[in-house]
Amino acid sequence: MNHFTRTTALLRRGATTAAAVLLAALPVQAAHAAQAALPAHAAQAAHDSHPRPRHTADQSDWLYVTVSHGDDARTGDSRGALLRCEPPQGHPHAAAACDQLRSAHGDIRVIPHKEVFCSMIYAPVTVQARGQWQGRAVDYTETFPNACVMRARTGDVFALDQ
Repeated sequence: MNHFTRTTALLRRGATTAAAVLLAALPVQAAHAAQAALPAHAAQAAHDSHPRPRHTADQSDWLYVTVSHGDDARTGDSRGALLRCEPPQGHPHAAAACDQLRSAHGDIRVIPHKEVFCSMIYAPVTVQARGQWQGRAVDYTETFPNACVMRARTGDVFALDQ
């Protein structure tokens, strides 16, 4: 059982990285394919007429976020989503999560905490976020006493179940 759990976690981590690389490459491949289909003078005109993106394809803002019930992210029930912010997609609350991350400059720890009353029932929830924000690597893991506290401290970033 333990071996299976570790193997599954490693496979998920590898699949996460592969998915992120593939998704980051899609806009670049589509642009190259479109330019290859145009005559040379039309391709140059199309290239010059479009505004430059804020980030390059290698610097797009994305996070693979997971929520696991239990003290350890490698065990228990897990859910995950690839949150992309240019444009917001891949997450049930992508627009709100991206807005919160933008206001916190990509640092999940400084997202403003909500003033809520949460029960004192211990049902631990472990969250992870790995990816890239404004060209910087993000690697965040934290365990909260329950889902209510997690949601109050991280906003919509890990709100995958609603």
